[in-house]
Amino acid sequence: MTIRDAPPSEVEPRDASRPAGPLGRLGITMSDHRRVVFTVWVLLLIGLGSLAPSVFSSLAGAGWQANGSESVQVRELARSHLGGNSSAAVQVVVHSDTAVFGDPAMLRAVDGIGDVLRGDPRFGEVIAPQPGQSISPDRHTAIVIAGAAADTDAMVSAVDDHKAALSALSRDGVEVYPTGASALWSDFNTANHDAMITAELFSWPVTLAIMVLAFGSLVAAGLPLLLTIAGLVASAGGLVLLNEVTPISVWAMNFAMMFALALGIDYALFIVSRFRDATGRTDPRTAVRETMDTAGKAVVLSGLTVLVSLSAVLLVPAPAVRTMAVGIMLAVGFVLLATMTLLPAALGGLGSRVDAGSLPWARDRELRSPAFTRWGMLMHRHPWPFGLAALGILVALSIPVVGLTVAMPSISVVPEDAAVRQGYSVVAQEFGPGAPGALQIVTPAADVAATVVAAHGTGIASVTPPQAASDGSGYVFLEAIPAVDPSSPRMGSILDGLRERLPADALVGGAAAENLDLQTALDDNLPMVVGIILLLGFVLLLVALQAPLIAVLGTVVSLLSTGAAFGVARLIFQDGHGSGLLGFTPQGFLDGWGPVFFFAMIFAIAMDYTVFLLATAKEHFERTGDPVQAQVDGLAHSGRVILAAAAVMVAVFLTFALSDPLPPKEMGIVLGVAVLLDATLVRLMLLPVLLRLTGRAAWWSPSWLRRVLPDIRFAH
Repeated sequence: MTIRDAPPSEVEPRDASRPAGPLGRLGITMSDHRRVVFTVWVLLLIGLGSLAPSVFSSLAGAGWQANGSESVQVRELARSHLGGNSSAAVQVVVHSDTAVFGDPAMLRAVDGIGDVLRGDPRFGEVIAPQPGQSISPDRHTAIVIAGAAADTDAMVSAVDDHKAALSALSRDGVEVYPTGASALWSDFNTANHDAMITAELFSWPVTLAIMVLAFGSLVAAGLPLLLTIAGLVASAGGLVLLNEVTPISVWAMNFAMMFALALGIDYALFIVSRFRDATGRTDPRTAVRETMDTAGKAVVLSGLTVLVSLSAVLLVPAPAVRTMAVGIMLAVGFVLLATMTLLPAALGGLGSRVDAGSLPWARDRELRSPAFTRWGMLMHRHPWPFGLAALGILVALSIPVVGLTVAMPSISVVPEDAAVRQGYSVVAQEFGPGAPGALQIVTPAADVAATVVAAHGTGIASVTPPQAASDGSGYVFLEAIPAVDPSSPRMGSILDGLRERLPADALVGGAAAENLDLQTALDDNLPMVVGIILLLGFVLLLVALQAPLIAVLGTVVSLLSTGAAFGVARLIFQDGHGSGLLGFTPQGFLDGWGPVFFFAMIFAIAMDYTVFLLATAKEHFERTGDPVQAQVDGLAHSGRVILAAAAVMVAVFLTFALSDPLPPKEMGIVLGVAVLLDATLVRLMLLPVLLRLTGRAAWWSPSWLRRVLPDIRFAH
């Protein structure tokens, strides 16, 4: 028996007449006790809002490492036994085109660096420039090394506190540049913060304009923004509190702000649109109940889909990646809480006044869109041309994924005028291209001779003299200077070859090794993360829709927009198409954290729209039992909301394309392209076509499955 031949009893709609569900009752409670709800939220926002302004200065600045990796072990050993001369140490470059080391101007700069750094307990041993190691052959460049006596996050903060004083030592023809991994993250985080503020300044006015056009009412347009602001303030304060328990990457706030704005508006659009439709035919209290029982249910399921998708990222053993996911999940949680409590309370109080300030051309508040009704009928009559066109475009854009290359970001992620980049360039020019990416080796004293011999191998330009730990631990430290730039594709094979040659107890680390170990961890965990996200996404759709076929199709088509977005990412960021227009120099690869994190975010957003569309279609199928009505009315009632929500998301994400640092630019463009493709080609074309082609089979479910799954219905 085929699915289409299923017994009528298994495809007919259930009885839609029922009392208010849990969310309907919650909405009524929030509406009836709105003064209490408002008071609680005001107190919550005052409490968390008092912490929010310190979010950027409080959050951690590093965390880009693979926990448990060999390179992290080397860093911890260097911190404990070798004066902190690890990848987190700060190298302060002193350079002059005219003076040489030993001249008064150079010596004054070196002494000044010592005076600035020795008073801070976060710095370990301050090592003066050493001939043959940290003084260039022409003596025009010298490097002062300040060991790391604290963890990587504290070292970034230490650079934040002292880099202005260090740069102020530049005078009398001598330039002073703090550089190294800690300085890199300090300068990058500063540039990233500035880029985010610029992006937000652009996105808010655009968002408000889209909201006004979508609702045609100033009050209705303002509700999503107020909801989003509440979620943003609460999540920012929450991140500050959470940072007291465990270090949270400052990047978490970037993503939290983006998702709070995008999803907060998504959810509010769906709820407010449904409420406006209901107030045209019933009282405000009943309208709140109906809205929460239908649109509210879809929003909860959508939020859960986002949360479970991002939870898979927590499996990656990298603190920065994990805490970025935590930041988004916290923001989504607060936005969801506000949507379920604050928004119904506000709607119950406003009632029909939700349309106050309506624009002259937008008096009609009916949820059903005539334009999308016609669009749905057009695809019903001609499904194949639309389906094949959408599928062809998505597949064509996905093909470049085959040649996608990923690697950890290079020094080019910071602006050219950043002190760390200028210092990096000086070190590479004076000491060789591999000097900024020195590989640090820690070995027991008994293996020193064998380690020195093995370190001189393919891809290594030079090896520094061994230095024994002064604490009697028996460890010896030396550096192998690669013959290539740290961002060269050859670095991976050079590191692997070095590790293979060294004695078993010798460990290799350094900033370049930490990047490569993190990239390995990301690559190794990617299949597991993708598999878990797909499985959880399917299960949630199955529970929500109670129909196996459409749950499978909804999950699979979400992969198309994800693949297309990564294909576009390769064309732009790896191959450099459009780089001149976007104002960046391509690195020749996509940043290594992109596949894991972007996949989780894109899939979460895609499933967000999937739930909105299919929940609406399921509601109409439950009411009528007619798959044609479900397909057309599902699109007629949700198409305008999906399009408006997508426009807001695209506007929010693409404003990050204006930033100078490359990672936020990648993030904004990849996510913006993904949302644009998903909303237009997948949700408004391909998925409705699949509903048309599968017909009643899309909503069929075997009786045993219906008994196992919870009874979730959307018809009111």
